[in-house]
Amino acid sequence: MITSQVSPPVTRDRFLDIVRAVAILGVVVQHWAMPVLDYSDGQLSTGNALATPGWWVVTWLSQVMPLVFFAGGAANLLSLRRAASPRDWLGARLRRLLLPVLPLFAVWLLVPRLLRDLGVPEQPVALAGSITAQLLWFLAVYLLTILATPLMVAAHRRWGLAVPVVLAGAAIVVDVARFTGPGLAGYANAVFVWLAVHQLGFHYTEGRLADISRRAALAMSAGGFAVTALLVVFGPYAASMIGMPGAPMSNMSPPTVCLISLAIGQIGLALAAKPVLNRIAQRPGVQSALGWVGPRFMSIYLWHMPALVVVSGVTVLALDYATPAPGSVLWLVALPVWLAFTGAVLTGLLRAFARFEAAPRPGAVTVGTWQLVVAGLLASAGLLGLAAKGFANGPELFVVLVIAAFLLSGKPIARDRKAVVSR
Repeated sequence: MITSQVSPPVTRDRFLDIVRAVAILGVVVQHWAMPVLDYSDGQLSTGNALATPGWWVVTWLSQVMPLVFFAGGAANLLSLRRAASPRDWLGARLRRLLLPVLPLFAVWLLVPRLLRDLGVPEQPVALAGSITAQLLWFLAVYLLTILATPLMVAAHRRWGLAVPVVLAGAAIVVDVARFTGPGLAGYANAVFVWLAVHQLGFHYTEGRLADISRRAALAMSAGGFAVTALLVVFGPYAASMIGMPGAPMSNMSPPTVCLISLAIGQIGLALAAKPVLNRIAQRPGVQSALGWVGPRFMSIYLWHMPALVVVSGVTVLALDYATPAPGSVLWLVALPVWLAFTGAVLTGLLRAFARFEAAPRPGAVTVGTWQLVVAGLLASAGLLGLAAKGFANGPELFVVLVIAAFLLSGKPIARDRKAVVSR
């Protein structure tokens, strides 16, 4: 009697799912709660609630991009394992990430003109286009980590923990160059910092982090936060882990080595809570929520700021609402209502546009690896340009770059002559 051996089904890592869900929820809530808005004489003034004295400590937990890149690194390695080849994986990832951006472009190439036609002054229009496009920096940098993932996985399996250590060392060198020379040098850390954190995700998937004890995880967390504190107290780094208006420096733009030590602190804290998070993730309601968020992660990220623009436009510009003083009783009362209205608008936007991300995955990749690399670099350049320039003032060139990258990722540049002749 011959029996066939059946491989066990691939199960999802619910810990990674819940970390990603908590991270995107943290991004959304922070971005919706931060603005301090007032409008008069055609000018929209903006402030940041987290600039309130002492509130910088909140950013050590609310700055969740380290967790996003950590969970992304772990998930990317898991999906790369299942792919037929690195080329197939890369092509599928590029198209899956770029497709949800296209409807955002379609809307925001029209919105600034529409707002101007409705009589909205230029400054609020430019600000709306700017804050919507600014967040595209994440997708631009994440695309670079996707392009690097097959090489970084090979480096991980050969050199292990030495890889994120070397990347952290490079981030320190860049910080020194930034503070002693041209400030633009700091933008190199958009690669070194986030690749280092992304690499830590590999150590969760293929390493000791997945089975780390609670005591060791808490020690890891304490060490990470302690190093961050030392860097802030004795170094040139800001106490806030997000950029603040008018601040002399930012830990986020460009990123500093503080975000690596912060990542270690946050990852350790998450790993210490892993048993509790896994139990929570098993609840039917939570499983349904995670199953809904997963296929819409990028859409939630892309559309949560347009939702804020809609609510701000109606309440602040049209109804003359001004944000109460952060921390006041009125602010605490108004915040849940503000979040609820913005959440309702986001829900409507997701019903319209999340279908692009949740659509069936594309078929097999038919283009070459180098064409995919070129597509990824073009898309990253276009997205960075949009993040810097915004949608209100001539974004067409950058939009064309991203669209060209999407087309390149799915269509061969040249067809096989034999195939053409046989037709």
